[in-house]
Amino acid sequence: MFKKLKEKINLWTKKIIEKKKEEPKKETKKETKKKAPTPKKIKEKVSPNEETEEEVPSEEETKKKTKKGVSLKKETKEKKGFIKKIKEKISKTKISEEDFEEYQEELEITLLENNTALEVTEKIIDELKKRLVEKEIEKKALEEEIKKELEKILDEILIESEDIIEKIKTKQDKPFVILFCGINGSGKTTTIAKLGSLLKKNNISCIFAAADTFRAASIEQLNEHGKNLDIKIISKDYGADPASVGYEAIQYAKKHKINCVLIDTAGRMHTASNLMREIEKISRVCNPDLKIFVGESITGNDVIEQAKTFDEFISLDGVILTKADIDEKGGAILSIGYILKKPIFFLGTGQEYHSLEKFKKKDIIKKLLNE
Repeated sequence: MFKKLKEKINLWTKKIIEKKKEEPKKETKKETKKKAPTPKKIKEKVSPNEETEEEVPSEEETKKKTKKGVSLKKETKEKKGFIKKIKEKISKTKISEEDFEEYQEELEITLLENNTALEVTEKIIDELKKRLVEKEIEKKALEEEIKKELEKILDEILIESEDIIEKIKTKQDKPFVILFCGINGSGKTTTIAKLGSLLKKNNISCIFAAADTFRAASIEQLNEHGKNLDIKIISKDYGADPASVGYEAIQYAKKHKINCVLIDTAGRMHTASNLMREIEKISRVCNPDLKIFVGESITGNDVIEQAKTFDEFISLDGVILTKADIDEKGGAILSIGYILKKPIFFLGTGQEYHSLEKFKKKDIIKKLLNE
């Protein structure tokens, strides 16, 4: 999903290592200029016909002098320091604040291009800076270290979702009621069918409530899914009160000891306040155990704004993101968890009934960083 981000990190680490390699070379040149070769013998003219040679002390004489004190200790100390410094320069490096700022903009652009919200991008960059600047890192492990720290940050941003199947099974007072909401065309009805299929596989009985009494053919669409999956549909005529459809479905489930009710609702734009008040009424009348927002992963930051509005009206419990299989960017997955502080329960990964992937934080982080 974050293919570009991976490439940027790789490029970033290479540039830092190359930069660090160049720095010592420049210093060596300066030092070389300052040092003059030490002559072995100094010739001194005494007269036009005569020259005398002043001899440099022999090795033995130097050794005798060093035994007396300072110079031997000084030489050893310098030798140890030099070896230590060389070893550190070969194996380790530090990312300076200057290094980080040089490539920070590239990382920011990459995250934003991947549909990561600005708020989340800033959080990631700030955290990376805190964790990497002036930290001593093995050169060969520099790229892995950046990825490791990024992985930790993503782990903190994303919220691990609860197991819906387990929640339904453990609820004493049945039925377990789930209300689905979202804008037009986000894939609510298909998602309900997928979840119904998953419940059946886990031996959990369920019914569908066709509370979308507004959109043409919505009841027929849910009926078709019901026939395919052998799941009963509770419905009324178009134009009926959607809250009453949900209520009747719950009463039917109680009477027939059905474990779960999945309520479909009409898609509505988050900007239409009258329709948002209607979904608020459905929620109040049906009192669901879970209120799930269904949104398209590929719409990026738009899906966050939509979910925020629904959350204000009915206080969402979590999210299902559809079309995750064709979302090459993945930023919406990061952003919705951090900004809404709500878990993602499932990811829609196709049109088949089995194409509903349980959201697992660790798996998603691996995909984001390695694909």
